[in-house]
Amino acid sequence: METIDISKYRKQQKGAVKGEAAAGSKLMELLSKDISFGGNGLNDQKKDHFFFELSTLLESGIDLKNSLDLVTLESLKDKHLGIYREIKVKVIAGLSLAQAVKDTGKFSDYDYFSIQIGEETGNLAEVLKDLALFYKRKVGQRRKILSALTYPAIVLSTSAGAVFFMLRFVVPMFSDVFKRFGGKLPWMTEMVIRASKLMDALFLPVVVLTAVVVYLLYTYRKHERFRSISSALVLKIPLVRELVIKIYLARFCNTMRLLISTKIPLLRAISMSRQTIGFYPMEVSLKQVEQGIMEGKSLHVSLSSFSIYPPKMIQLVKVGEEINKLDYFFENISSQYVQEVEYQTGTISKLIEPLIIIFLGLVVGFILISMYLPMFQMSNGF
Repeated sequence: METIDISKYRKQQKGAVKGEAAAGSKLMELLSKDISFGGNGLNDQKKDHFFFELSTLLESGIDLKNSLDLVTLESLKDKHLGIYREIKVKVIAGLSLAQAVKDTGKFSDYDYFSIQIGEETGNLAEVLKDLALFYKRKVGQRRKILSALTYPAIVLSTSAGAVFFMLRFVVPMFSDVFKRFGGKLPWMTEMVIRASKLMDALFLPVVVLTAVVVYLLYTYRKHERFRSISSALVLKIPLVRELVIKIYLARFCNTMRLLISTKIPLLRAISMSRQTIGFYPMEVSLKQVEQGIMEGKSLHVSLSSFSIYPPKMIQLVKVGEEINKLDYFFENISSQYVQEVEYQTGTISKLIEPLIIIFLGLVVGFILISMYLPMFQMSNGF
């Protein structure tokens, strides 16, 4: 077989994507980064890479078997190489790509049905390209949020560490000095010393309690009862509520856009979206939306029964149903929510940073003044 330079096709595909974005098309390029906490499955970033490489090769005229062979060769140092090889072997043995992907157990039903529709309609390359863009947007949205909150988290952690160090180690040293001199200490100093003693007494119990809480959260994070309670608590936080809802609405709309564009029936699209959305209140609502559609209700009427779906979104869905362009409206709604989430996270980050610095600066200043005030009083006494 003639050696094929995969980088050439990757450059061609990237150039095509940039050209479409410049022309104002539906493609939205976001920085992507996925975080994985172990496990042998493919994370969103790996899926983006796999689907992108495969769609690039197929669009370049290479057949499926050779495309899988090239993807496998290009991923020799990848820890998921076994998954790619398993898919290749099954396809060579005569299975469809959709079935081969499903048999690995590393892909979702969403991936399986999308690829199956692509194979049945002869638009496999286009569907794989859409899947790659879906995961790129999903990862990119997550990274945008993380990057906006990273600096405030670092500032908060560093400042909290500095306060902990002062209360745990510095204040006890000053306290011993004050005891030797005797006399009544200022109220500020007594307050800080009491806080230091309390922290010293509670340090080990707090560490143990934190470890237990983290373990329980990790163990029961997928239980329905836990998901129901945790999501209800999150939605009670004023600023966080609106942001979280928009994040998952964007994910839902983007998922629906891809599924509907690949001609998957509406009821099946909603069912698959419910299984991949990852947000309990929306999963519950979509289950009832499915029931409403089976009873003959339209999608926008079924969605309007739940406050989690804004009236503006419902009106756009209604128009999409009337003119039979749901995928177009879902795409626009998704893009709008993504932009709003990015703007709001950036704004919150900019507001939080100075507030954290000012607050912790006051705390550190209070501790320092309370420690040096007795020394000033003693020096004035001589």
